[in-house]
Amino acid sequence: MARPSRSAEIDASLLSQAQDHPGNLVRVVAEALGLSRAAVATRARALISDGYLVKTGTTRPTYRLGSFRRANFRYLLHGLAEDRVWTRDVAPLLKGLPTNIVEISHHGLTEMVNNAIDHSEGKHLKVYLDRNDRQLAMMVADDGIGIFRKITRALDLPDERLALLELSKGKLTTDPRRHSGEGVFFTSRMFDRFQIASGELVFDHDDGVGDDLLLDIDMRHVRHGTTVLMEINTDATMTAREVFDQYSGGPDDYTFAKTVVPVRLAKVGGENLVSRSQAKRLMQRVERFRTVTLDFDAVTSIGQAFADEVFRVFAHDHPDVVLVPMHAVPAVQQMIRRAEVARDAESGQLPLL
Repeated sequence: MARPSRSAEIDASLLSQAQDHPGNLVRVVAEALGLSRAAVATRARALISDGYLVKTGTTRPTYRLGSFRRANFRYLLHGLAEDRVWTRDVAPLLKGLPTNIVEISHHGLTEMVNNAIDHSEGKHLKVYLDRNDRQLAMMVADDGIGIFRKITRALDLPDERLALLELSKGKLTTDPRRHSGEGVFFTSRMFDRFQIASGELVFDHDDGVGDDLLLDIDMRHVRHGTTVLMEINTDATMTAREVFDQYSGGPDDYTFAKTVVPVRLAKVGGENLVSRSQAKRLMQRVERFRTVTLDFDAVTSIGQAFADEVFRVFAHDHPDVVLVPMHAVPAVQQMIRRAEVARDAESGQLPLL
């Protein structure tokens, strides 16, 4: 059996020791890890090539941190405060980045660390950061119960895969006294890539392939606890305020009033969206919003009962909620329109034919 690579461990030690041991960095790390100097020197050269380390001199070389940053931190969750993680460890590594990137990173990092502190039921937390001239990636990983399992239990869902649907809607929390349930929703929309992995499931806001991530981690292989990955291009122009405004009720209304629901997540496995129970599952809790955009991307058909439950029954029972379908193919549009005509006729807006 091949020995597992220790490259990540060596890299982390080199970067953490560079400032304290610039003149004997390779020797110090080799002795601390029980490795040969040659093995450590190989990783030092790789970090220099990638911009994370700078080497000066040849006979008596000295090392210093480069313009890029890579670091990992470990914490005990008990007694941990998210602002401590940000202020002491993460923020210093983001110096020089645009203000909007720092603000988004601050929001996302502290929200995800706070979620782990309050909800994970775990004991340990890991935070990873990787920054180059194009991208910033941060990862927060705990060893707790797992977010999807916890949501499934809290909402008594019949299948853990439906936790992804509930998470996508927003205003979801298992502790409403201390949380608004807005953290994941807004954070997922601030970053260019946002993923949550736990057990066998991965929640991906953009449903991307994830092959360009700075952090060399396959999110599909996270089995224990919860791992959150956030990635943003360093030239992104979006601000945190713009994301909040996008889902508010208006220019003078700062309430979380709008949401987008991926309809495809209402499916479990290969089932088709045909029944009223599936429609009720889709519309669970969305009456808390004023505008609900139903994204039918990747949905090729829906049944009459499903459409009727959403666009006639739910719409009739919740007249203050505006339903906005998007990305619907013609076959889906036809079913939606049939239900809307029946609803309008029922309410007296159209004559029954």
